[in-house]
Amino acid sequence: MPRDSLNDLAAFLAVARERSFTRAAAKLGVSPSALSHAMRGLEERLGVRLLTRTTRSVAPTEAGERLLDCIGPHFEGIEAELAALSELRAKPAGTVRITALDHAAETVLWPAVERLLPEYPDIVVEISVDNALTDIVEGRFDAGIRLGEQVARDMIAMPIGPPLRMACVGAPTYLAQAPAPVEPQDLAGHACINLRFATSGGLYAWEFEKDGRELRVRVEGPLIVNDPRLIRRAAVAGVGLGFLPEDHVRDDLAAGRLVRLLEDWTPPFPGYHLYYPSRRQHSPAFAVVLEALRYRG
Repeated sequence: MPRDSLNDLAAFLAVARERSFTRAAAKLGVSPSALSHAMRGLEERLGVRLLTRTTRSVAPTEAGERLLDCIGPHFEGIEAELAALSELRAKPAGTVRITALDHAAETVLWPAVERLLPEYPDIVVEISVDNALTDIVEGRFDAGIRLGEQVARDMIAMPIGPPLRMACVGAPTYLAQAPAPVEPQDLAGHACINLRFATSGGLYAWEFEKDGRELRVRVEGPLIVNDPRLIRRAAVAGVGLGFLPEDHVRDDLAAGRLVRLLEDWTPPFPGYHLYYPSRRQHSPAFAVVLEALRYRG
């Protein structure tokens, strides 16, 4: 097969996976116009349309999906073997791509990467901060970081951090105007700051547990955000009650800017896990990152 055809097939894989000429071109280091021209040439040689193009998106046709399913695993195998050659180096090398929730990236992933990189200068770690629960296989990530309860069953999962706790909090200025809730049901009479999920678009129901009894409370209030950091700021400002990971507000609690509420209803739960497909062959560089993230209690 001519070299140009192999290059065009690799380019087709990038476009089909990214669903965007712009993103695929950036990944390949070429211009979008050059990539579009290459795709038209490949379609002309094969005599079938591989991509459906609109002004906003691009998607594989039926023939494109068939080609993607056929050649994708072969190219992945070649990439894996090339990555495995780093075993012959004195130290592992290569790129490891990880998608993580913002809180996990800041509190667990970055501290480990900060320690790892000086020791392994030939390893590149790409961190994609994303709260939308991206499909790591479709997104071509080596691994993802999510809460243990969010990891799909067909993935290998490894704990990388301690158990977490949520904290229901309010500012003294707010609590001076409203009696503190004694039970989760009391939240119905309070102004609460809601979090909207990036994935479903729905509002997060606050989760409580005590003596084996679990409650999910849907709260109401004057503010809805999609970033927990804004919940903290609004709670400190006295806008309403917030529900956040404990370490988000630890300093505020210690300084008296916030008061903890319903503490006996918020037990610890499994923390962050690194997860990855069981069927994918991983590079020595990935093994190094895996070991650096392993939680040892």
